[in-house]
Amino acid sequence: MIVYGSTISPFVRKVMAFAAEKGLALTIEAAGLGRGGPEFLESSPFGKIPGFRDPGADGGKDFCISDSTAICAYLEAKYPEPNMIPVAPIAHARTIWFEEYADSIFFASAAKIFVHRLLYPKMLKRPFDEAIAANAVDVELPPLFDYLEGVIPPSGFLVEDRITLADIAVCSPFVNLAHTEMVIDPARWPTTAGYVSAILARPSFAPIVAAERAMVAALG
Repeated sequence: MIVYGSTISPFVRKVMAFAAEKGLALTIEAAGLGRGGPEFLESSPFGKIPGFRDPGADGGKDFCISDSTAICAYLEAKYPEPNMIPVAPIAHARTIWFEEYADSIFFASAAKIFVHRLLYPKMLKRPFDEAIAANAVDVELPPLFDYLEGVIPPSGFLVEDRITLADIAVCSPFVNLAHTEMVIDPARWPTTAGYVSAILARPSFAPIVAAERAMVAALG
C-alpha cells in the first residue's frame, strides 16, 4: 500500500503512525507541492496530501482515496485488529471528536506557526509574516492547550485508557510545532507536555520524528 505525500505533513504523519500501531508497513512516495505525477493525482484529484493506493484491492483494480480520515477509516475496516477506532458509541464519538479537534481546530492555528516560521522562510524561500505566527502562539493556542490539560485522563490516553486514533491525531501536529522550536510550557501545561512526549516516544512515531528532525536541521 502506498501513501503519497511527506511526513512533514501532520496528516501524512498521522496515517503512517496509525498504520504502524496496526502493524502495517506502508510505502511513502513523495508528492505535493508540484510532485507526484499522474498516479498521485489519481489518488488525490485535488492534489491534497495524503493520497493513498491499495493495489488490486478493488476487484483487481487499485483502490485510491485521499484525506487522512478516509485512509485511516479504510485501514481500520480492512485490518480491524488491533482496534484503533473504538466501536462503543461513546468512545467512538469521542475518538472522532478528538480527530476533528486535531485536524480542523488545533492545526488551523499550529499551521500558522509552521508556515510562517519554517515552511515559507526555510523550505520554500517565500515571504512570511512573523506577526501571524506570534499571534497563534500567544493568543490562539493557549486555550486549545488549556482544553487538553483538562481532558487528558490519568492513563495518558484520551479514549478507553489505550492508544487510539484520538491520541495519534492530537499529537501529530505537535511535531510541526517542535520543528519550529516551540515547546509546551511544562509549568503551565504539565499533563499535556507529559502526554505528548509519551505518545511521540512510541515506536509508531519516534522513527518518523527523528527523520524529520534531521531533515529540518539540514535546512539550517
